[in-house]
Amino acid sequence: MIRTVIFDMDGVIIDTEPTHRAAFFTLFEELGILVTPEEYNTFLGKSTRNVFQTLKQQYHLQQDVEDLLARKRALFNKSFDEDAGLDLLPGVRNLLDDLQAHDVQLVLASSASKGTIARVFQRFELTPYFSHVVSGEDFERSKPDPAIFLHAAELSETPLAQCIVIEDSGNGVAAAKAAGIYCIGYASMHSAGQNLHQADRIIQDFAELTAAGIVAITPA
Repeated sequence: MIRTVIFDMDGVIIDTEPTHRAAFFTLFEELGILVTPEEYNTFLGKSTRNVFQTLKQQYHLQQDVEDLLARKRALFNKSFDEDAGLDLLPGVRNLLDDLQAHDVQLVLASSASKGTIARVFQRFELTPYFSHVVSGEDFERSKPDPAIFLHAAELSETPLAQCIVIEDSGNGVAAAKAAGIYCIGYASMHSAGQNLHQADRIIQDFAELTAAGIVAITPA
């Protein structure tokens, strides 16, 4: 019986991946570095700080990681605030309401910064749904390291066998499985370059999930 659902945010609850991508590639152009789409796909699920730590070493960037973070977040925030059409992914609000009605605990475990999470939660009034919120910026290593999911499960006070994770990135799925948690992979149009093969189940639409069906999952 599942008691806790641990959600990723970007690409799972809200489709901010294109906004993040645009901000990253604008900054790459400003820095004069050529990051291929294939290389960018390997960043999905990782914290922005970890991404810039890698890029700083790989491309011998002179800028401080904190300055790179600040510039990327400024680009993202501007696009986020100006995009009036941005909304939760189809079916997500219904699933959150269904899970809440069935007394299933919800925890957010996102690689996004605390500021970005707060921005999303305020705009879409998500705070009442989640008992705990965990940001990847509090961890030295990003997904596929399992630390963020292990911490989320610990905060929920739920045994790992009674938790599931919903993820859309290969790094996120790998992190969930490394933590020993049942994982549902969400294969969206923006995760086309992601390898979700480690997921216990893969969905293309949140209408495929119900609270009753999730509660009844029995991890092997």
